[in-house]
Amino acid sequence: MKVVFLARWYPHKYDPMFGLFVQRHAEAAALYNDVTVVYVHPDENAQSKYDVERANENGVDTIRIYYKKQGKISSVWRYFQACRKGLKLTGKPDLIHVHVLTRMGLVAYLQKKLHGTPYLITEHWSRYLPGNDFSGALRKMVTRRVVRNAKLVTTVTENLAKAMQAHQLHNPRYVVLPNVVDTNLFKPCPHHNEIPKIIHISCFEDKSKNISGLLESLKLLKEKGVPYQAVLIGEGMDWEAMKQRAVSMALTDRVQFTGLLQGQALVDELAQGDFLVLSSHYENMPVVILEAMSCGMPVVATNVGGISEMVNESNGILVPAGDANALAVAMEQCCHTYNNYVAEELRKQIVERYSKESVGDFIHQLYSS
Repeated sequence: MKVVFLARWYPHKYDPMFGLFVQRHAEAAALYNDVTVVYVHPDENAQSKYDVERANENGVDTIRIYYKKQGKISSVWRYFQACRKGLKLTGKPDLIHVHVLTRMGLVAYLQKKLHGTPYLITEHWSRYLPGNDFSGALRKMVTRRVVRNAKLVTTVTENLAKAMQAHQLHNPRYVVLPNVVDTNLFKPCPHHNEIPKIIHISCFEDKSKNISGLLESLKLLKEKGVPYQAVLIGEGMDWEAMKQRAVSMALTDRVQFTGLLQGQALVDELAQGDFLVLSSHYENMPVVILEAMSCGMPVVATNVGGISEMVNESNGILVPAGDANALAVAMEQCCHTYNNYVAEELRKQIVERYSKESVGDFIHQLYSS
């Protein structure tokens, strides 16, 4: 089946991590179908109005169109023109698969009206969850129409599906589509740490990821005399501020900031840890949880978003969001019990549901239906 991914988020030349989970879905779908991705991105450095780059990446025909940004109205027009150009390059698909609403959904809706091409939607965005910003009468009206006319809507958690429906984004068929984990890359690595090694991975945006709260909990652990080393992986808008906060809290002897790690470098650091900790105020389903479990690691996380659909007493500990004391207690407990978890049992859960082959077959079944 010839399928076009219209991706609102996708890795690009300025950010290789942006929408990485969408790229993994494309690669999984391409195991069983002919997949082309169309992604457009504003670029002040573009040499012309539209710079087109096309390449085969891990079996996926990938079209990136960078359009020259120039004024708000002009930029919106060029965005949709870039989408049109990308679709012309793909030929006529059997199906369009939209990733992340609303703009790309509108493009797919128009393709259906003009050419009869059916489309489905996969939503990853947590903006529908309580405390986030899904607002504006026009945005809501367009999104509702786009969702209503889709063949089906998939979300990576049941929690997100319910949040979308609470905003009257109705469709008779909502399906949970798992994220993809590269289980060939993320796998257990035998190691022995003299003291527990705690891993945290995030985009370092404190409003959502609550790194400041994690540092508070790590400070409580230190004050209680609990031995540990914490490695915080990633970078983002609050990275420098969190580093300075760690200094002011006298945590530099316990906490290491690695910056952004990718590929094998990320796996090497992650797999040397004893357990993962996430302290988020809100989430959807962080792929890093699945990657940690694929490496055989238990997880301590806040009970937000769809995390409880994956983390339970068999593979980790859940705590209330925003409770530094509860997070510290859970981390202290895991410092003593992480060896009680069986790495291969944790990994088995991921391989069976989240491997590229498993998710690719599931996507193919959705397309066929």
